[in-house]
Amino acid sequence: MRRISAGSTFEARLAYSRAVVKGDWCFVSGVTGYDYDTMTMPEDAATQARNCLATIFAVLDQAGFAPGDIVRMQYTIIDAALVDEIAPALSEALDQIRPAATMVVAGLIRPEMKIEIEATAFRG
Repeated sequence: MRRISAGSTFEARLAYSRAVVKGDWCFVSGVTGYDYDTMTMPEDAATQARNCLATIFAVLDQAGFAPGDIVRMQYTIIDAALVDEIAPALSEALDQIRPAATMVVAGLIRPEMKIEIEATAFRG
């Protein structure tokens, strides 16, 4: 088993890894929409979704996986009304992949967070 860390103090504080690779599987923890270049959170949910997916794709690359290896996604959004806003971002990134997916409406741990995405990838 291999653990991948983003080096975040948040990971250490909450005792989790950004991703875990076990054999042909990669499990990516929930990712929020922070722009890690500027360490800011965009206002709009679509940009947050794009940032989530960019982070997930970068983590998969670091783990030796490709976006096309994604088999499962879970989306957590804070309001069902955001679906129309985030749909284009999801479609742009995942239209050719079409993983199994679940979308849940729930609160997130910080008020500026509108979406959190987790992914599971398989290369076998």
